[in-house]
Amino acid sequence: MKRPTSRHWTLFATAARYALTEYLRNRFAMVLVALFIPVWTALAFLSVPSTKVRFQLRATGETLMPGGNQLTEITGALNAVTLIIGFMMFAASFSSGHFDRRLAMAGYPRSHLILAKITSLALASGVVALYATAFTCLFRIPDQPLLFATALFCVGLTYGALGVAFGSLLRREVEGMFAIVMISVIDLALQNPLYSSGSDSPIVRYLPAYGSMQASTGAAFSDAPLTRYLAIQLLWFAAAALIGLLAFHRRTRTTLPPTGQPQLVPPQQSPPAQQPERTKPSV
Repeated sequence: MKRPTSRHWTLFATAARYALTEYLRNRFAMVLVALFIPVWTALAFLSVPSTKVRFQLRATGETLMPGGNQLTEITGALNAVTLIIGFMMFAASFSSGHFDRRLAMAGYPRSHLILAKITSLALASGVVALYATAFTCLFRIPDQPLLFATALFCVGLTYGALGVAFGSLLRREVEGMFAIVMISVIDLALQNPLYSSGSDSPIVRYLPAYGSMQASTGAAFSDAPLTRYLAIQLLWFAAAALIGLLAFHRRTRTTLPPTGQPQLVPPQQSPPAQQPERTKPSV
């Protein structure tokens, strides 16, 4: 007989294995990871002029003057991570919705399913963040490579949680894809001083990738510690994860009564058959 700890670990490991298998079976996501990140990073660095861009980094108050291609490379890495992780988590959540509900109704603990999804999201975000950091370093090594990779990891967690929420709430696949693309484009374009004159507006503080944008830009061009902005990004992840958790809980809710036992409805008794009236014989 298995001990309770062993049983919980088996349930968690099984759910995590199936979640990771679902990611690996998504060939389109694997192609995006293998090709989109290096192509987008190279194009951002090689096609954009290296003209100096003067702007003030809100996180440190420093005035920075990086090349336009270097700044676009940073934004491109963030954009690639948000799109890939967002797509991957949305596709997995959207396609496994009915399977998750059947598992939950069959008695599989929802806490183990949720923990497995969070763990697989963290692993996927970590791999993609390291991969994007490696290609970024081919053109220019950030002043703080570890902080830069951590910023990419945190923004991947945030958009992955958004992907799970969209996969649980939206009814059609195209809606989720469009939502992830538009949120990522608007989010990062408004924060890039090369393309947006309002990048120093107070409004950008409330965008989903604000913390990682500040941390990654500071990590690329300064030595200042920026753990506060990583904490801001993790708050965004927590908010997105809470929405995804509520959506997952609603989708996998059971229709059984509170006792967990189906109610037996007694069969309706048919009314007694009426006896035909006897007629008196005629004389």
